Amino acid sequence: MNIRHRTMLVVSALGLAAALPAQAIDSHCTDPAIVGIAHQGGDACQKVADLFNYMNMQLGTWVAGGNPTLGQGGTLGGLGHISVGVRANVMKATIPSVDVIQVQSGPPVSTRIPSQEKWVGLPAADVAIGLFKGIPVGVTHIGGIDALVNVAYLPSYTQHSLHVGAQSGKWKIGFGGRVGILQESLLTPGVGVSYMVRDLPTAELSGSDNSGNVVSVTDYRIRTKQWRITASKNFLFLALAAGVGQDQYDSKASLTYDVNGNRPTSPIPLHISPKRTNYFADLSFNLLLAHFVVEIGRVSGGDVTTFNTFSTDASAARNYGSLGIRIGL
Repeated sequence: MNIRHRTMLVVSALGLAAALPAQAIDSHCTDPAIVGIAHQGGDACQKVADLFNYMNMQLGTWVAGGNPTLGQGGTLGGLGHISVGVRANVMKATIPSVDVIQVQSGPPVSTRIPSQEKWVGLPAADVAIGLFKGIPVGVTHIGGIDALVNVAYLPSYTQHSLHVGAQSGKWKIGFGGRVGILQESLLTPGVGVSYMVRDLPTAELSGSDNSGNVVSVTDYRIRTKQWRITASKNFLFLALAAGVGQDQYDSKASLTYDVNGNRPTSPIPLHISPKRTNYFADLSFNLLLAHFVVEIGRVSGGDVTTFNTFSTDASAARNYGSLGIRIGL
């Protein structure tokens, strides 16, 4: 039976996705106590889970980005120093064409899901606050400390029978810190180690197709945890920065559906927490207190598989970029 899951299209287009643990068929989608003795809702359950699984790997990259402070490697220099920036993390995403998915009324059936490539961006705001300059050692300082803050905003979207938005509160604050290995000076680069947690507001989405089939996802949460080693050096009007680290995309949600009268006996939990390696490089153009920054990066790793197949693997390496402006004092 052909079922146009517009709800899943919104999830894919906006990247609002959670996922099930890496495996072939999720046990929830074949459990008679959940999908019925004849497994009538099993295929719908598995296809939705695979779409969430697939898109979560891309959403995590948009949320995490690369350098926690664009163009900055070491710490800011202690109390009285602050950096405020806005950025857009962009990536050529692979968006599944869910409107042509064949959903069977029965147990899971593996199919190939076609997709389209689209450039997708996610805005973010970052603040770094100098707390401690560090201990002087020669021409530099070591052990400086910065506080890191991130602000995320999730708008609501409604069209026809589709709705997606925040369950409670559209703003979410992330947090972290950076410790300086070397404070940048005339002779030394700035080198630092940071840890950052970035969240999106808890989201919900729902929708139905022309046949009255309904999909609803509630309590969707994504939290990216990331550590970075970064280095930077200013050269008059230009600055270079580079770094490496690891991301963890921890996502949770609850799924319910009604496909031809078949419903799960209870909300199906979705959860995934893969880890990916992240490399990036920044080029900054300095103008007094303003820094215009271009960043390129690449993520790889994360053992995530799906029962249905896509044009690229869920764990495929992906390139991303960031464009932003930072004001430093």
